[in-house]
Amino acid sequence: MAGDSTSLTKSEDAPARGSFSLDIERRDIAGAFRAYTGRLRAGDPGALPSVLGLVALVIIFSQVSARFLTKNNIGNLPGQGSYIALIALGLVFVLLLGEIDLSAGTTGGVCAGIAAQGIGSNGLRHGVPGLLYTVIIIVMVGAIIAGLLLRTFVGPAVVLVGLLITLTGQDKHVIPALIFGVSFGAAVGLFIGLLVARVGIPSFIVTLALFLAFQGLLIFVLNSQPISISSRTFWNGLANYNMSPFWSWVYVIVLVGGYFAFTLVKSTRSRAKGLSADTLQLVVGRAVAIGVVGVLIVIFANDNRNPNIKPEIAGLPWAAVVPVSLMIISSIMLTKTTWGRHLFATGGNAEAARRAGINVVRIKVTAFTLCSSFGALGGIFLASYTGGVQLDLGAGNVLLFSVAAAVIGGTSLFGGRGKARDAIIGALVIVIIPNGIGLRPSLPAQYNNIITGGVLLLAAAVDALSRRRSAKR
Repeated sequence: MAGDSTSLTKSEDAPARGSFSLDIERRDIAGAFRAYTGRLRAGDPGALPSVLGLVALVIIFSQVSARFLTKNNIGNLPGQGSYIALIALGLVFVLLLGEIDLSAGTTGGVCAGIAAQGIGSNGLRHGVPGLLYTVIIIVMVGAIIAGLLLRTFVGPAVVLVGLLITLTGQDKHVIPALIFGVSFGAAVGLFIGLLVARVGIPSFIVTLALFLAFQGLLIFVLNSQPISISSRTFWNGLANYNMSPFWSWVYVIVLVGGYFAFTLVKSTRSRAKGLSADTLQLVVGRAVAIGVVGVLIVIFANDNRNPNIKPEIAGLPWAAVVPVSLMIISSIMLTKTTWGRHLFATGGNAEAARRAGINVVRIKVTAFTLCSSFGALGGIFLASYTGGVQLDLGAGNVLLFSVAAAVIGGTSLFGGRGKARDAIIGALVIVIIPNGIGLRPSLPAQYNNIITGGVLLLAAAVDALSRRRSAKR
C-alpha cells in the first residue's frame, strides 16, 4: 500500500511540476519563432496579411511608375495618410469592443472647425453665434459631470482643460485652440459612450446620427465660409513639415533605447521572480532588428528630398512622428495596463467581463472618449494637409478609409483582437493605393475605390476565416 501511495503521489506531482516548468520558460529567438508559427496555425495571422499586401502593392506600383519609390514621393506618404492613421488609431479601441464609431471623421471636422474659428475670430465666443457657443459650453460641462459620475477622470480632465481655454479666451492662439478642439472631441466621446453603455442605444445608431448632424453643425461653426490655416505655421506644419536631421536621430535613438531598456528590465525582473521571460539573446535581437530598421529610415529621411530646389527637405515628417508616437503610447495602454486587459476582456465577452467584476460601462465610455479624441486630432491633421477647414471636412470617405485602415491592419470587426500598430500598417496600405494610381495618369481614378474595396473585403475574409479556424481548435 505504501508503494502504491508513493507511486500515486509521484504520478500526481508530475503534471504539477510539468505545468510549473512552463511558467519559468526562457524564450529565445528560436522559441519566439515557434510561438509565432503556432499562432499562425491556430488561426491568428496578426498583421502578416496586411504586411504581405503592403509589400505586394509596393512591388506593383513600383512597376506602374518609376516615380513611386523616389525619395520625394515616399516622403509625401505620411502627410497624405496621417489623418487616416490617427482616426484609425482611435477606432481600434472601439473595434476591440465589437462596437463602431461612424462619427469619428465628422467629429474631427467639427473639432478642427471650432479651433480654426477660435483662431480667426479672436476666440470662439466671437466667431460663432451666442446660442451655439452656449451649447458648446453646456456640452463640455455636462461631459465633465457625466464622466465624474462614471468615475472616469482622465476624460473629464481633458475636457476641463479645453473648457478653461475657451472661457479665458486663449483659444485665439493656435496651440491652445488645437488643444481645445481635442478637448471638445473628448466631450463628444464621453456622451457617445454614455448613450451606448448606459442608455443602451446601439453604437451604430448613435454615431450614424452624429455623423449626419455634425456635417450640418460644421457649417454653422464656419458660418458657411471655409477657413484657411496655411498662414498658421504650427498647424500647417503638422502634415507638411519635418523634424531636423539632428532631432530625427535623437527621436529614433530614444525610441530604440527606450524599447531595449523596457524589455531588458522586464526580462530581468521576470527571471528574478522565477517567471517566464525572454532570454538576453532575444531581447538584444529584437532591439537590434528595430534599431536597424530605424537607422535605415532616418538615413533615408535625412537625405535631401528636394535637391534641385531650395529650401532643403530632410528629416522625419511630423506626420509620421506624431502617429507613431501615439501608436506606441496606445500599445502600452492596451498591453501593459489593467485598463487595457479589461478592454480586451470586455470585447471578448462583455457579460463574462461584467460577472468578473469589470466596470464594463466605464471601459466603453473611455474607449469612445479616446476614439473621438483621436478623431479630433485626425481632423486637425486633415485640415493641415488640405490647407484649411472646408465645409465638408471629415465627411465623405474619411471615416470609411479609417475603418478600412484598422481592419486591413488586422483589427477584428468582431471585437477582442487587434493592436494599435494595425492602424499604422492599414493606413499605409490605404494611402499607397491612391498615391500609386495618381502617378499613372492613364489609370482612371475609380481604380482607387475598386482596389481599396477589394483589399478591405479580403482583409475581412481573412479575419472571419481565422476566427472560424481558431474556434475549431
